[in-house]
Amino acid sequence: MTGALAAFRSGGDRWGTAAALSTLAGQELLRGDLAAARRSATEGHRMFSELGDRWGQLRTAYPLAALAAIVGDYPRATALHEEGLRLAEELGFWPEAADRLSGLGRVALLTGDAAGADGLHRRARALAAEHGYPAGEVHAEIGLALGARRRGEFDRAEELLRRTLDWHRGADFGPGPALLLAESGFLAEQRGDAAGALALHRQGLAVARRGGDPRAVALAQEGLAGAHAAAGRPLRAARLLGAAARARAAGAPLPVGERADTDRITARVRAALGPEAFAAAFAGTGRPDPSTA
Repeated sequence: MTGALAAFRSGGDRWGTAAALSTLAGQELLRGDLAAARRSATEGHRMFSELGDRWGQLRTAYPLAALAAIVGDYPRATALHEEGLRLAEELGFWPEAADRLSGLGRVALLTGDAAGADGLHRRARALAAEHGYPAGEVHAEIGLALGARRRGEFDRAEELLRRTLDWHRGADFGPGPALLLAESGFLAEQRGDAAGALALHRQGLAVARRGGDPRAVALAQEGLAGAHAAAGRPLRAARLLGAAARARAAGAPLPVGERADTDRITARVRAALGPEAFAAAFAGTGRPDPSTA
């Protein structure tokens, strides 16, 4: 795609340049290169706006909304998803409208509006089903699974996670299973199944590393910390939390709406070790953990 972008730029093709930038932004977002994705999406969105191309504005609003949510700018994420939904409805692009509804549902979930999130995800699922868009149905069901686990509806969350993970594996969508394995691992940990949580998060870490997204890697490390804490290995858990925090600080943000699992696990590990031992292990300077030798 970088070659096509260079060719469009050198030929003075503004529409082609904007289209290449929008595609590149999506690729950069998938591999976790947030700074590059922001540059590409911002320039593409500006160019499509100057050209008056509503289809292009629809395409570039999505990565910009995702980037806003990633850094915790939920008002901007909402505004961009609403802009995308309006454009999709005006143009009759119903699969895209379903995705924008799911995007709004995710933001509602992150800001604590559980009922609103469920309603938006159900609307998105129905619209996707009506227009033969199975990926949109799955996207919406992931949102419903996220909400169910956070409400403690573990059986419902497990049903949805299993179904969506099966779909992603069948569709061979590389980065998708990382989030679903992390969610499944957190669910197992909350149910007291330390061995199951460890297995799921190890799978998730392998998928995240193959995909190259540092946010997915950090999430898997936080999940592994919870699994080790549940298994009685708080030193290992503290070291993993420290590794994840350093990855977050280097460009894999964890905004307030996504902190519930990490905060829960951190409190458990700190209570088990005590503040001083936790701080030393978190920083990677504590005594070795004999359970991982």
